[in-house]
Amino acid sequence: MRLKVVGSAAGGGFPQWNCNYRLSRVARMGAAGIAPRTQSSLAASADGRNWVLFNASPDIRQQIAETPELQPATDAPLRSTPIRAVVLTNADVDHIAGLLSLRERQPFAIYAAAQVLKVLEANSIFNVLDPAVVPRRELPAQGEMEIRAADGQETGIRIERFAVPGKVALFLEDRARPEADFRSDTGDTIGVRMAADKGSRSAFYIPGCAEIDDRLRERLEGAACLLFDGTVYTDDEMIAAGVGTKTGARMGHLAMSGEAGSIARLAGVSIARRIFVHINNTNPVLDENSAEHAAVRAAGWEVARDGMEIEL
Repeated sequence: MRLKVVGSAAGGGFPQWNCNYRLSRVARMGAAGIAPRTQSSLAASADGRNWVLFNASPDIRQQIAETPELQPATDAPLRSTPIRAVVLTNADVDHIAGLLSLRERQPFAIYAAAQVLKVLEANSIFNVLDPAVVPRRELPAQGEMEIRAADGQETGIRIERFAVPGKVALFLEDRARPEADFRSDTGDTIGVRMAADKGSRSAFYIPGCAEIDDRLRERLEGAACLLFDGTVYTDDEMIAAGVGTKTGARMGHLAMSGEAGSIARLAGVSIARRIFVHINNTNPVLDENSAEHAAVRAAGWEVARDGMEIEL
């Protein structure tokens, strides 16, 4: 199985269009060790020809333009794509808005949990993807599932979805109840385990997660690769940077650092390769010359960049 990080940044990308925080400023200047990144997405293929996309970011057109594997083959029909399916891990804008750019009556399948499919159904703009051409399929709450193209052909990618602690999408929050708790652990946010066939080495993709409990630790034991939520380095990062009022936890994301952070919580779990994805524009690990980046690397983690490839 071949994986390709199509987008490694959190919502807004890096640098974010309206962000004047120091990291975004130096990224625009082309500083060494600080690479721009597009919004969160991963591609997987069992054969190098047919691809399954995990999340469709608002940057999807740019991402396809920068990823030859996702472009029509030179000998393909005049309208074609090697993208056979899109799997959605939640209903966040940075994970579903790209679907609107795939609206040219091109067949592929959409897979998601029931909650996310309801969001698509409730927003009529997504009807530009005619369900007769682009079928919407619910991911089962338990068990492994073969991801298939719109016409039912196998892609060679098998996945198992599981709920992780997170929250409902920002645009689904009730603004009249700012004090309300919008956390969810029933499927509004999911992680996926993927493999090319039964018994093969597994990779986990969890771009959003608010807590690592013992059940998740047990699930990840022995994984060949983990791509995990790296939104913030510290929980109060955006507040300290002066660019926001929410903590990472309030946004549904677990910090990298700290006793309850992902580095510490997964330190004793056997994972062959661990990679942070979905990295916010305020996260200091984006600077490869920073102490935070060095600390992450020393702990055995990698920081994803657009175009990163993983072979399993």
